[in-house]
Amino acid sequence: MRQETSYAPPVAIVTGGGQGIGRAAAERLLHDGYRVSIFERDATARAVVLEALPKERTLVFDIDVSNEDQVLQGVVETVAHFGSLDALINNAAISNPYTAPIEQLELSAWENILRVNLTSAFLCVKHAVPALRKSHRAAIVNVASTRALQSEPNHEAYASSKGALLSLTHALSISLGPHIRVNAVSPGWVDTRVLSAKRVSAGPLRDEDHAQHPVGRVGQPADIAGLIAFLVSAEAAFVTGQNFVADGGMTKKMIYAE
Repeated sequence: MRQETSYAPPVAIVTGGGQGIGRAAAERLLHDGYRVSIFERDATARAVVLEALPKERTLVFDIDVSNEDQVLQGVVETVAHFGSLDALINNAAISNPYTAPIEQLELSAWENILRVNLTSAFLCVKHAVPALRKSHRAAIVNVASTRALQSEPNHEAYASSKGALLSLTHALSISLGPHIRVNAVSPGWVDTRVLSAKRVSAGPLRDEDHAQHPVGRVGQPADIAGLIAFLVSAEAAFVTGQNFVADGGMTKKMIYAE
């Protein structure tokens, strides 16, 4: 008599998963059948997702992803609770790209952005890899930015952190293959206000904001979440070490002052 093998739904960790792109990614993965562990510092965001997401398939931790001890604890508790780990989404970041003119940029501000945007990904990968190696479908997705590829003035720390994240991505894909695939996504302008934990005072987007994009609109968190979901799926089994730009075509558009 043939024995039936039990199916264990896959498990993902999403850092910064309480709001914005991270929350959209968590929601999409839950929709796709994942069990999801969210690392989120913002107390309001944690409360919202705890209320909104299915409790039987969601864990939410208050974790500073730049703190190695906290990252290790979060990974260990996730694996202990769900029994496995199949995907890691390194999304947490200080999202404001502007700091100060380079001659006024404090070393502490520079180091803080690199610690949260870059070192956190290293720490999460370091401690997730032992569990990921046991999965037959392991994948890592690093959320970078088009600012790794192009800039406005006074964004040196943010651009550097995201550019280094792209280099970390291809380096990890070689070190961790063939068992673990590693890719990056680089969002352009994504309107995350609807999934923000804070009240946003900015006005609505203008027609001009949408029209300047070759696709005709500003991005939404679900646009990036769909790409992340693809990259951790079996459909992307032949894809690793790559950066996928999702910016509505803006980085391909020549802009000259008239």
